[in-house]
Amino acid sequence: MQTKIEKIDSSSALAIKIIEPQEVDDLDFLSFREKLSYANISHPEKRMEWATARMAIKDALETLHVPYPGFFKDEHGKSHSMNGNGYVSLSHTEGLAGAIYHRDSPVGIDMDFVREKILKIGFRFLDPSELDFLEKDPVHYTLAWSAKESIFKCQGRRGVSFRDNILLEPFAPGDSLIKAKIRNTDFSNHHYEVQARVFPDTVLTYTIW
Repeated sequence: MQTKIEKIDSSSALAIKIIEPQEVDDLDFLSFREKLSYANISHPEKRMEWATARMAIKDALETLHVPYPGFFKDEHGKSHSMNGNGYVSLSHTEGLAGAIYHRDSPVGIDMDFVREKILKIGFRFLDPSELDFLEKDPVHYTLAWSAKESIFKCQGRRGVSFRDNILLEPFAPGDSLIKAKIRNTDFSNHHYEVQARVFPDTVLTYTIW
């Protein structure tokens, strides 16, 4: 899969980039605060993941003709722009980093590498009703996990249980849309539509509030 930049609509865009070493000049666009954060990451792989995710969001912003403002994380781990404009979400998995931006609405994005072992831990993040419709297929389970992760990032608060608070409607492994809702929280009446894609060994999901 090659690096991909996609304009979703006039207000939102996403980008997915291959994680690879960056030259120092490639990161000149970062804010001073971000450069300090980057300098404090000691693990080489983590540095590449962090930097590539920022390069992805820069690509998404350029598609919308939005200047890169710099980003920081709040106490819940959710990223925000330093100028207070727009909404962003970042993700990375083996070999890939991605980002999504929306001018007006909260967003969430997730990418996950497909592994067989997810079948053994499904009970930890799936409601019994979800276990009933999911096939014993690692892609199907990974899509369920990833959809919940995108929703979790979109709502932006800690303490939300994947199993108890995020409920997915039945969907098939090849579906491009997964419907879900948050229950038993402040957003108990909010329903989500999660876009889903499957690439070789990797799933991508994203949602817009």
